[in-house]
Amino acid sequence: QVQLVESGGGTVQAGESLRLSCAASQSIGSLKIMTWHRQAPGKWRELVALINNNGDTHYPDPGKGRFTISRDNAKDTIHLEIHSLKSEDTGVYYCNVVDRAGSEYWGQGTQVTVSS
Repeated sequence: QVQLVESGGGTVQAGESLRLSCAASQSIGSLKIMTWHRQAPGKWRELVALINNNGDTHYPDPGKGRFTISRDNAKDTIHLEIHSLKSEDTGVYYCNVVDRAGSEYWGQGTQVTVSS
């Protein structure tokens, strides 16, 4: 069982940057896949960034070019950096992982609000 706790959200001005963190309850080196999703009000939850245990990354259209996912193995933490924030980036950002057994886990999310 993997527990995930997101942090780093808040209200920021458009054009600024934000760094989100996801603390895992066990070594992230034991995980197959780590992702960040987001969900805006009235919209489906969508994938914005993915990294596997080899360090390979993938960015779908929503975050491509402005989002960066990374790992800190020493702290068992997954990060998401968002640059040049836009109003449409507003939403709840969720950390998600898949372990070696194929089980999937989600955090409770952290709110990001972009204002101007």
